[in-house]
Amino acid sequence: MTLDHSTPATDATANATAGRQIGDVILDVQNISLAFGGVKALTDISFNVREHEIRAIIGPNGAGKSSMLNCINGVYHPQQGTITFRGQQFRDMNSRQVAEMGVARTFQNLALFKGMSVLDNIMSGRNLRIKSNLFLQALRIGPALREEIAHREHVERIIDFLEIQAYRKTPVGQLPDGLQRRVDLGRALAMEPQVLLLDEPMAGMNVEEKQDMCRFILDVNEEFGTTVVLIEHDMGVVMDISDRVVVLDYGKKIGDGSPEEVRNNEDVIRAYLGTSH
Repeated sequence: MTLDHSTPATDATANATAGRQIGDVILDVQNISLAFGGVKALTDISFNVREHEIRAIIGPNGAGKSSMLNCINGVYHPQQGTITFRGQQFRDMNSRQVAEMGVARTFQNLALFKGMSVLDNIMSGRNLRIKSNLFLQALRIGPALREEIAHREHVERIIDFLEIQAYRKTPVGQLPDGLQRRVDLGRALAMEPQVLLLDEPMAGMNVEEKQDMCRFILDVNEEFGTTVVLIEHDMGVVMDISDRVVVLDYGKKIGDGSPEEVRNNEDVIRAYLGTSH
């Protein structure tokens, strides 16, 4: 028995992972346990992420997927376990410190600045790389002006990459959800991350929008060399673009391996389809 594909990605993604140069482990998660009072969100979770790969995290609703990303990017501090990035352990780091190390994040619930333009939203992702103080930024003179111009040029390249040039001056709140998610991706890319955490980047999208997002994720991975950790419910997308998949259910790991291995894992089948199947 196999898991069904719900929405196939574009033909361009077929065998897209073949020939990708996967490196050594860049992110290592070991024995992570997280609880809120008496409620266990994660129990003894271990997996790793290799440089340049697309690593998917899947599981039914409430499996602990977003909690896992929150532990990685410093929103939550697990009670047990370690998270190591390029040999350095995260110890009580907040989200800004994790971002400074090279880990960027998008969220399932969009947190864009609705009244600001697409350009300014993506520009906000450059905040960590701005060296000038607020006073010089306000005056826009000398080194501060040159720095702003350089950052804007970088943001314009991201806008071109995501094919949203026509909306660069449009307030984000006026855009449909699919385009807003593209802007959210752009803001994360503006940080120039080594690892990009994507929390359901295709939620609410139609088939065409999902195909576009698949293409952008693959291009980010291949052209920029960015390592991607992806939470996604669409099994067609997961099986088509992922190198490896880890499966969570009720806060526990029940599967880990290639898409084909996970697709045929009996524990995964039961979690998704029920034991009666």
